[in-house]
Amino acid sequence: MNRKKKIKTILKKKQKKKNAKLTFNNKPKYVSKAERAKLEEQEAQLSEEALVQESDK
Repeated sequence: MNRKKKIKTILKKKQKKKNAKLTFNNKPKYVSKAERAKLEEQEAQLSEEALVQESDK
């Protein structure tokens, strides 16, 4: 009985791995806190530059 159980568990494990590779993950990629702060800073600079250019026109 133990042999059969062991074989079944191995096959189930392989099947789970196959299914996991085939499924598409909709979860967004993790962005660290420091990276988010950096992105916000860049966006702020771009918006300031845009405002300055508009006021110069």
